[in-house]
Amino acid sequence: MKKYKNIIIIIIFLLALATAWWMGFKSSMFQRYQEENATVLLNRIEKVMKLIAVEGNISEVYDYKEYHSFDISPFRKKALVRVNAKVSAGYDFEKMTIDIDETNKIIRVTHFPEAEILSIDHDLDYYDISQGTFNRFTTEDYNMINSRAKEYVAEKAKDSDLLQAAEEQKQDLIDMINLLIQSGGWTLKVQEPIFLD
Repeated sequence: MKKYKNIIIIIIFLLALATAWWMGFKSSMFQRYQEENATVLLNRIEKVMKLIAVEGNISEVYDYKEYHSFDISPFRKKALVRVNAKVSAGYDFEKMTIDIDETNKIIRVTHFPEAEILSIDHDLDYYDISQGTFNRFTTEDYNMINSRAKEYVAEKAKDSDLLQAAEEQKQDLIDMINLLIQSGGWTLKVQEPIFLD
């Protein structure tokens, strides 16, 4: 009986030792490490002559689903993405045609550009991602979703009254430019483009 008692004590001691080792190993095995690196590259600086007339905020939910052959869980991947975007609309003055008559002090604008979307600044929140065993998301998929979400925002912005609101700012802009030019003793003449059908 004493012999079994010693064996049981040895087994309990070995189990306690193994448990202590496992707990220490487990905590170091699942320890979280983070590394971050950043490299900033400035490729080029360009001069632009753009004026933002209006900004609009668009918030949409973009639903993406892809499957192979059958729309069942192992072959399907889908993502529900919330898109928050700030869309800026205004005028690109590089598209403007200007003629300067120094003798008569007249500045002629023969083509004042139409309002257009100048920039889209968007953030994506992936809040429902599911992928099947045979159809997983790749980096290219996430890049494609990002690109399509931006295209979707651009379409929604064009369908909204954002460009119309920017177009309504055109006359105020022309009046402001005219005031600046007249203060220098010049005359501004703006000829709207004639569109032929």
